[in-house]
Amino acid sequence: MDIKKIFKNNKNWIVEKLKVDKNYFKNLAEGQKPQILYIGCSDSRVSAEDLMGVQPGEVFVHRNIANMVPNTDLNVMSVINYAVSHLNVKHVVVCGHYNCGGVKEAMLSKDLGLLNPWLRNIRDVYRLHHTELDLIINKDDKYNRLVELNVQEQCINVIKTAVVQNALLEKRITVHGWVWDIHTGELVDLKIDFDEILKEIMEIYRLT
Repeated sequence: MDIKKIFKNNKNWIVEKLKVDKNYFKNLAEGQKPQILYIGCSDSRVSAEDLMGVQPGEVFVHRNIANMVPNTDLNVMSVINYAVSHLNVKHVVVCGHYNCGGVKEAMLSKDLGLLNPWLRNIRDVYRLHHTELDLIINKDDKYNRLVELNVQEQCINVIKTAVVQNALLEKRITVHGWVWDIHTGELVDLKIDFDEILKEIMEIYRLT
């Protein structure tokens, strides 16, 4: 891609926005009040705003390889804290996608250098759910199920944070696990039953 084209596209985008609303950028500069925190994958094929059909200012977005929420990552922890405590978002979404390169790489038995500690989190998800996953014969089906289970575990990691626990107690936030089907464009709500999953372990992680 020609980098110069990016700046040309930007100018065209400005013109189009101002055609619809002459105060578009003035209003945008006044602040943000997003209702959703979206934690997704950095994959270049997955554009959070496009797939949800939302505009700038409507969603607070954090992306990393394989939509992870490790407690040792100050970046994602800071994003969650800021979104919940200061922006007062009403929803936290962890969204994975089928055919995720990060999930596939994590399942390869090879040294991936700096990626090793990051992708080990996905290997830990496999370890937690290996009984179910090992029954799946088709490799693509197994990867896709791991994508779903990874979303589930990252949602649980979101719930383990104190700021989200407080918000849940006050009934001012909801956590969602989604997957985007890259083959069809469809967003899939996994409808995860967090109460059922956490009922036996939440006492260990309860902070509030």
